[in-house]
Amino acid sequence: MAKGHRSKIKRERNEVRDTRPSAKLSYARVSVQKACFVLDAIRGKSVNEALAIVTYNPRYASSLVKKLLESAIANAENNYPEKNYKAENLYVAECFANKGPTMKRIHPRAQGRAYRIEKRMSHITIVLDER
Repeated sequence: MAKGHRSKIKRERNEVRDTRPSAKLSYARVSVQKACFVLDAIRGKSVNEALAIVTYNPRYASSLVKKLLESAIANAENNYPEKNYKAENLYVAECFANKGPTMKRIHPRAQGRAYRIEKRMSHITIVLDER
């Protein structure tokens, strides 16, 4: 290998890296399907409107998404001083939930049988952008 090869790869990777403010919650104890109900409701909305939606949404996943959205807003305001993001100009550009690991539990049943209970986890990501 040529000298400086790895640094060249890193430079190329950093050039195409997404620089939009984001926040990620890993190993959230909610299934992807249930998290997506909340994420679908806020996708494309302004952050103030999205916060209002998740605040009054009765689902459990909405409490997780609310904290994650507040974290993404704080990341935008504090981690990108050169872009000078303001909360009123931000909107939810992307939000998605990926499948995480599954905890397997046993539920005892009649006559010595056992049913499996799968407690699913997900990785939730929110990406913001400026209008």
